Parts: sequence; C-alpha cells; structure tokens
Amino acid sequence: MPRFLRRKGVLLRVVVAVLAMVMVSSCAVRTDQIARDPGVVRMALNGWVGYEASAEVLATILRDEMGYEVQLVRTDEQPSWQALDQGVLDVIVENWGHEDLFELYGPDGNDTVVDGGPNGNVGGIGWYVPAYMVDEYPDLPTMEGIKEHADLFRTAETGDKGEFLGGAPGFVTQDQGMINAFDLNLEIVFAGSEAAQITEVRRRYANEEPVLFYFYDPQWLQEELDFVRVEFPAYKPGCDADPEWVPCDYPQYHMNKIFRTGFVEEDGDSYQFLDNWHWTNEQQNEVARMIADEGIDASDAARIWVDENPDVWREWLPEGYENR
Repeated sequence: MPRFLRRKGVLLRVVVAVLAMVMVSSCAVRTDQIARDPGVVRMALNGWVGYEASAEVLATILRDEMGYEVQLVRTDEQPSWQALDQGVLDVIVENWGHEDLFELYGPDGNDTVVDGGPNGNVGGIGWYVPAYMVDEYPDLPTMEGIKEHADLFRTAETGDKGEFLGGAPGFVTQDQGMINAFDLNLEIVFAGSEAAQITEVRRRYANEEPVLFYFYDPQWLQEELDFVRVEFPAYKPGCDADPEWVPCDYPQYHMNKIFRTGFVEEDGDSYQFLDNWHWTNEQQNEVARMIADEGIDASDAARIWVDENPDVWREWLPEGYENR
C-alpha cells in the first residue's frame, strides 16, 4: 500500500529519516520548541489506508481552503511520537492507544505531546475468519474452536502449526500473548503491510481457502467481504499488562489526535482546525475505499470527498475563519 503521491508537480510527500532529522543540544529548551514556519503543517502519515484517508482530507482543506503548506511525513507509529518530541512533526491524526508512549512524552514525561481528544473514529482490533469457514465449522469463531481446528490453517511455511496472518510488524498487536495464554498451536506470519495482507486475504477468500488473520475497524474491506470475528474473553483493564501472556481480547479504541505541545501553545488557525476535526468510521471508509479499492490517487480522492461534503468540513474551520 505505501506509495508516493504527487499533485500536479507539487511534492506532497516528505520522506525523512525521522529519528535522525533533529538533535537539540540545549537542555534549557524543550525539544519540541525548535523554530518553525507557522505557514507549514507537518503531519505524520502512518501505514494504513484509513489513516491516509484522514490525513489527505485534512491536508486538502488546510492547503486549498486555508492556504497552508502541508508536509505529510510517512513514518511508522512509534517513530511518529519521537518526531513530535523532537519538533519534527506537529500532529498524529489517528492514535491507537500507546499509553506507554504518552506516559513518556506527555505531561508526566517530556511534556512535548498533548492528547488532542477523539477524532471520531472507533477502532476495534481482532482475529477474523471468512464466513464460508464458519458455515462448515460453526464453532470456529471462538477460542475453543480455533484451538480445536488450528490444523486447518497449516501451511508449508508453518509446518505442523496453523498460520496466523498478521499485517505489518509495527502495528498494535497482542497476538503472541494471546497464542501463549490460550495455548494455541499457531505461528504468526506477517504479511508486511496492510496492502499485502489485504491482497493475500482477498486471494484466499476468492478461492475459499482457510485463513485466520489480524484485522480491524474502521477498514473498508469489512464492507466488501464477509468476515466473522473470533470471540475471546472480553478485555478487562490490565489483562494485557504482560505482552507475553494476554488472556483476553483486544480493547475497543476511541481514536484520538496527538499534538506537539508547542503546536498547541501557538494556537494558530491550523491547530484550531485540527482540534475541531471529528468524523465517522463511515466517512473515513468512503475515502479509503476510493484510494485502495478504486485506485484513485489519494489527493484526488480527498478532493472528491471535500467537494461533496462542504457542510461537514466547514464545521471544522476556526470560528469566523471564512470572514477573515
């Protein structure tokens, strides 16, 4: 899925070695307070199409409607936080948990990042199987069913163990801890990226082959193919404290924005706009489907959505902005 996108000769992607970009030598200055151009917004671009959909829509409005230059910096989740801390980025628009990173960089740590509140997307991570497998094995979408039928998922790569198909190694995951806690005869095989995983799942789905895989909402493919989520004991706070032993399902995620503290303190129009931004899973999936399923360039997909939904996004503009 990761690709570089251009808009009529204007480079929209700034690919950086995030961890090596900035070093701040003065201990008296908070690391996120480096000099910056207030007319430029630097946004993390994490590696799944739902995030890309959100970022591209926000970039389109900031750029075309508000006159900002926007740099979309493609980076993984954890380095995005380090980039906020170092002043390289201004915002992460879709955060999935990461309480440990907030403790490190938030008010009780370096004080270089701020919880920007919910973005409106409600996320769920889980284990899934295709509905056609459940038709044949009705008990399959349970922990006990997976344990009994693990041999269905054996591949040449996993030998006498069943394959659990993961996405990108850097995604939020507790799968190995669940395999350990529930004594499941499974081996995790990472597809490498969201796009590679979707390609493999669609291939097996088309051939009605067995597949057990990590997946999530919001995700446009959930609306196209018939998947069944595997049931595990419900999440309770603290049940995932030991990553090697997780006897529970994933929690529900109310996705939030993470801002660079200095960006919040500047309180510019770009911050106020991003602070106001709030949309639904369905709206994100609408743009994500155009990008990933219909092959529309991400910036073009964002412009289509912006053109068709002015009543939605104008509510995100700072108060009185249109009259300035």
